[in-house]
Amino acid sequence: MEIASLENQTIAEFVLLGFYDIPELHFLFFIVFTVVYAFIVIGNMLIIVVVISSQRLHTPMYFFLANLSFLEILYTSTVLPKMLEGFLQEAAISVTDCLIQFFIFGSLATAECFLLAVMAYDHFLAICYPLRYPLLMGPRWCMGLVVTAWLSGFMVDGLVVVLMAQLRFCGSKSIDHFYCDFMPFVVLACSYPRVAQVTTFVLSVVFLTVPFGLILTSYAHIVVTVLRVPAGASRRKAFSTCSSHLAIVSTFYGTLMVLYIAPSAVHSQLLSKVFALLYTVVTPIFNPVIYILRNKEVHQALQSLLQVKKNGNSWLKKEGSEDFILDFGRLH
Repeated sequence: MEIASLENQTIAEFVLLGFYDIPELHFLFFIVFTVVYAFIVIGNMLIIVVVISSQRLHTPMYFFLANLSFLEILYTSTVLPKMLEGFLQEAAISVTDCLIQFFIFGSLATAECFLLAVMAYDHFLAICYPLRYPLLMGPRWCMGLVVTAWLSGFMVDGLVVVLMAQLRFCGSKSIDHFYCDFMPFVVLACSYPRVAQVTTFVLSVVFLTVPFGLILTSYAHIVVTVLRVPAGASRRKAFSTCSSHLAIVSTFYGTLMVLYIAPSAVHSQLLSKVFALLYTVVTPIFNPVIYILRNKEVHQALQSLLQVKKNGNSWLKKEGSEDFILDFGRLH
């Protein structure tokens, strides 16, 4: 009778277990991921400030990059604070807050899928059609692509969350993850989750494989075009421009496809959490590392910005952020 009573009792709050099986490393993890989180926020914010403040970076490539940096700040901030809390104490979260966390994080992750495809398309036009590029990638078209990427993410995951919200939870209160991911969440449902699972699988296949297919197609054309160019500075610059983007794409899409399209390939929940860390923590680190340390244009713009501030001038007055949207239609 007592067991039946517990099974009929609706759960209003969950506990995120996180990395509960290695408690001796929790304090170390807290320090490491706090530093990593600070680096992600500061580094990506620095990219946004540099792109807005530097007139020569008002191009489609850096406009998309600034959007990517802002997006990664948001979705990292959706997950990491709760994970850090779990290293110090029990990370409790209500069912409503769990759904909200999944909706925001999932929407931003889906938007990044589209945005990475847009960036690949931008590279394709810049390298394969350099003379027509200013016409093909004008300011209005750039803005339309970005708005579509953001809105598509929230529309897709909104449908999934509506289905998840109809589930009833009456068994275990423990989510074996460091955030409210789909599979660890729905396996706790007492009601039938098949509709939500099938819908999520279909949407994952479509909205992961289609953008990824567009990226592969874009880079296939880029490789063919670049190989026709005589070996030299132009070829090296083209490959350098694309290699940074490919590093982010490979990590992001690879882990998402394993976890959402072929979850059976992951044989343990601990491995699933490690894979999740790759797209929640590692990918957002790539932007500051690649575009600040390796990208000459961003590096020079950052040096100029720091030099202006060192001389006591107001870089905001000098450059003017209000012209950002108007100026990014120039060539890379």
